[in-house]
Amino acid sequence: MKKQQKDAELKRGTIKDPAEWTTGDEPMTGAQESYLHTLAREAGEPVQDDLTKAEASEKIEELQEQTGRSPKPSAAKPRQRTSARKRTKSQEK
Repeated sequence: MKKQQKDAELKRGTIKDPAEWTTGDEPMTGAQESYLHTLAREAGEPVQDDLTKAEASEKIEELQEQTGRSPKPSAAKPRQRTSARKRTKSQEK
């Protein structure tokens, strides 16, 4: 995520700064550790094993930018409306 976009989303409240996470000071999760090491290997950078969840999240974002794996903003698809009742064969004709 580009810094400008991230700043805008932080301002709107759609994402929360990892520094403000209530569990941000806990050790990183297994999934974070695995992905972080994959990205670090691709980027050719060493990575610490004792990062917190918040630190790992920030490092992941940094390495995603370096490796070109930064998530692209998804084009929002309009939701399809579903009717409360199903059509009968006579209604389809």
